[in-house]
Amino acid sequence: MHCGSVHKMILVDTSVWIEYFKGTTRSTVLNELIDTNTLCINELILSELLPSINHHKAYALREMLLSVARTEMNINWNQIISMQTQNLLHGINKVGIPDLFIVQNAIDNNIQLFSYDKHFRLMSDLFGLQLFE
Repeated sequence: MHCGSVHKMILVDTSVWIEYFKGTTRSTVLNELIDTNTLCINELILSELLPSINHHKAYALREMLLSVARTEMNINWNQIISMQTQNLLHGINKVGIPDLFIVQNAIDNNIQLFSYDKHFRLMSDLFGLQLFE
């Protein structure tokens, strides 16, 4: 299942899922996104989450994640290089390449990103990344 354009979709980052699985109150907003079916995930975020979930044999959780709509990832390496160069020029250091893939994926699909990682906020103005508040 892919993210559709019927509703405004929200790409949920690994940091939010981890807080949600821990049961923290700041991530309860994710229940609403699940109920309204307005969230999505990508293969990169799944690859960050599933190994630990598989290791802990949390099969119901695994099935739930695999049922979430997915955004297709098309990596534009020149854009990734340009984004990281802009980050460095603007003092935004230590951004991992996987996080740049997530930014590129959200921008390419014109969807909001829901994350607790502060470097996404720093990059939002620089690249026109829409953040879910």
